[in-house]
Amino acid sequence: MGSILTLYHGSNVIVKNPKVLTNGFYKDFGYGFYCTNLEKQAQRWALTKRNKHVVNIYNYEPDSTLNILKFTTMTDEWLEFVVACRRGIEHHYDIVEGPMADDTIWDYIESYVDGSITKEAFWVLVKFKYPTHQIVYCTERALVTLQFVRSYAL
Repeated sequence: MGSILTLYHGSNVIVKNPKVLTNGFYKDFGYGFYCTNLEKQAQRWALTKRNKHVVNIYNYEPDSTLNILKFTTMTDEWLEFVVACRRGIEHHYDIVEGPMADDTIWDYIESYVDGSITKEAFWVLVKFKYPTHQIVYCTERALVTLQFVRSYAL
């Protein structure tokens, strides 16, 4: 067990009991419950929701027995993993953590995938983006490491 970290989840509802969501669009790291260690990013996520804008706060206690994949920066491996997940290819990790491919970066990824830009050009384009962070809980076993603390409305 490690130290307890604070994580945030932007939503339109209070989420006391997170669930692994397995529907909708494929996301950067596949299906699951997405959080971030950046409060401003969670606020941005919440503001994209309809009706209400809620930031949920959790304590996360890492569990070394879980199958965790962590990308500390955008790398070629991160790029290939995001492309695979966005195409709907499943993985078998409990938790995946790393930078986020926002809409602008996703446009660059699509250009890379369809061959309009090279991998080198992709890295030049994304180099100047602000830092992002996401951590997705892909299994029920992983969700046990999250403890709801509180929420607030924007």
